[in-house]
Order: sequence, then structure tokens, then C-alpha cells
Amino acid sequence: MDMLKVNGVDLAYDSFGNETDAAILLIAGLGTQMIRWTVPFCQILAERGFRVIRFDNRDAGCSTHFSHHRALDFDALAAALMSGQRPDIPYTLDDMCDDAIGLLDALSIDRAHFVGRSMGGMIAQIAASRYPERVLSLTSIMSSSGNPALPQSAPDVMAMMTKPAPNPFEDEAGFLAHSLSFAKRIAGTGYPFEEDTYRELILEEVHRAYDPGTFGRQIAAIAVSGDRRPRLATIQAPALVIHGGDDPLFVPACGEDTASAIPGSELMLIKGMGHDLPHQLYHVIADGIERTAKLSDVR
Repeated sequence: MDMLKVNGVDLAYDSFGNETDAAILLIAGLGTQMIRWTVPFCQILAERGFRVIRFDNRDAGCSTHFSHHRALDFDALAAALMSGQRPDIPYTLDDMCDDAIGLLDALSIDRAHFVGRSMGGMIAQIAASRYPERVLSLTSIMSSSGNPALPQSAPDVMAMMTKPAPNPFEDEAGFLAHSLSFAKRIAGTGYPFEEDTYRELILEEVHRAYDPGTFGRQIAAIAVSGDRRPRLATIQAPALVIHGGDDPLFVPACGEDTASAIPGSELMLIKGMGHDLPHQLYHVIADGIERTAKLSDVR
């Protein structure tokens, strides 16, 4: 892992493959770290002739955290948004998009293929809209368009996601039970839930960096980004939208709406996939990313 000063923050990143190959930038989701893009998945992409870069978003993992900001008041955030006011939040998805572009600048990479999952998909969408000269292709995975008319997450999923978890350093068993139950709930029905693998990943994230406030601050960044469909309509890069048919967090309509808003995009709706990336789908998803990347060669 390496660190770079980017856009006023320190970003942790690492890289796979040949530095002279076309770059793929992998952007992590809400409250999670770059290690959610597992080493085997990164290696699969690298073996296909890409330089694969994963990084910790600001306020996550080993990158700069914003813990000095006061805890998020969800009621106050909702009230401000309803009244059309600008909430007082530490950063936005546009700031996180600028981090991604700044990381490319720091690595002397002119253009890259952007791949984002969940919140990372939103950041990648914004990058493709704001910086068309920097984004060779876009793959948005298990994300959404921000359309307020879309169906909401299942109520029990929202309740589980927003319920505070026990402190892992005081009650590791309770923290793991909380985290594993949520991971299992949002996983799809088409692939076995590998509890031991998830347990190792969750503990690795805790030991890299534990900051319970990250979730709320990044939720706020998502909330103020609003409806991205006008931005999506301007995207010119080849685009692929991958979504799970079993996703209870961003239901399939979210993926469908995203794809319909991006001109010429492809929708890959995967039966049995939830809001996760099971290893059984690594090659299928890599196929889609590679196919979409190759479309940039003919433009």
C-alpha cells in the first residue's frame, strides 16, 4: 500500500499489473475500504492487460478521516434537504470524484476506465459526466441514479444498516454478529454466503481503520448529490451497468433506471446476485468490464 497527497487529503492505494497498461480505477462503496475489491478480482483484471488501481476513499480505510466533524444528525439533514437548504457537511460526492481524478493526476495517468460499486458507482458516474476527457469507460455496479421516484430499500435493510454496531474493540463478537447479519441480508440467493470469508474481511477492515462516523458522513454526501439523471444523460463514454436481481439495498429498478439514463449503455442484470460481489461472478463481471473498456478503442 502507498499514500499520496491528493485534493487536500491523503489517499491510500495500491496497484496490480503493468504500469504501462491501460488503467482501471476501482472505487469502493459506502463506508467500506479498497480491500472489498479483493486481490483475486484485481489479479483477474490485471491478467487481462490492465493496470488495476484500488484506493481508500476519503474518510475510509487508511486515507484521511473526517472524525473531527460533529456526528451527523439525520433528522437535521433530512429537514435541510426538504427545505431546499444546503446542509453543513464535510464533503460531497463531487469532492470524492475530484479525489479520484487527483489520484490519476498524481500517478501521471491521463485517462482510465472507471469502475465503481454502490456509492463508488455514483462517484464514477459523476466523473464520467464532469471529466469526459479523463474517463475511457464507465462500469457502475449495484448503484443508482438518485432518481427520487425509485423504490426504496427494504425497510428491514434500512433498519439494519442504520442501527449502531457494538464497538469491535469492546465487543468483537457482537460487532461481528451485527456486521455478518447485515452482509447476509443484502447478499443474493444465487450464491452461498461464505461467512468465514466475510468474517475475515470485516476484521481486516476494523484493524486497518475503525471509524463509526464514516457511514453517516458518506450517507450525507450521497444525500446531497440528488438526482444524477441530468448528469448521466451527458455521459459519452461506453458504459455498463451491472446490477443484482436480488439486491435489496438498491433494488433492480435502480440499475435499470441508471442504464436508461446513460445514452447507449448496456445493462447486465445478474440473477441471484445481491448487493455484493461473490467470487463465483468475478470472471463474469471482469468480462463485462473488459468488453466495455474495449469499446473505448473504437471511439
